Amino acid sequence: MLRVTDQITIQDWELTEHFVRASGPGGQNVNKVSTAVELRFEAARSPSLPDPVKARLKRLAGRRWTKEGALILQCDETRSQARNREIVRQRLAELIEKASHRPKRRIPTKPTKASQRRRVDAKKQRGQVKALRRKTSDQD
Repeated sequence: MLRVTDQITIQDWELTEHFVRASGPGGQNVNKVSTAVELRFEAARSPSLPDPVKARLKRLAGRRWTKEGALILQCDETRSQARNREIVRQRLAELIEKASHRPKRRIPTKPTKASQRRRVDAKKQRGQVKALRRKTSDQD
């Protein structure tokens, strides 16, 4: 069981782990032992997640979200299979925890009348400076 928040816990049957051979450091060990972990979480069908959290999780997951609604995370950072399992489960918990926070609604602001007036006055001032640079149209 993976505990994410007080309200959200993921059961072990919802997670599928697949072990594959990892690239990178390991010497001869890398050719013999499958240390990389691929964690598959069927998020779209999960009874543990509320619908709004699923929607935010889908947006956060990006390319890691499949067409079937599964979230796939991979880890091959260490030479230890157990440590890679811990890392990938921690990443899943962090991702779900991040998705569980509702984003703060932005309240659009409007510039004050005084700031609008200052902006227009500054533009007029700048225009006058540029106008003084122009040649006069006196024809002698």
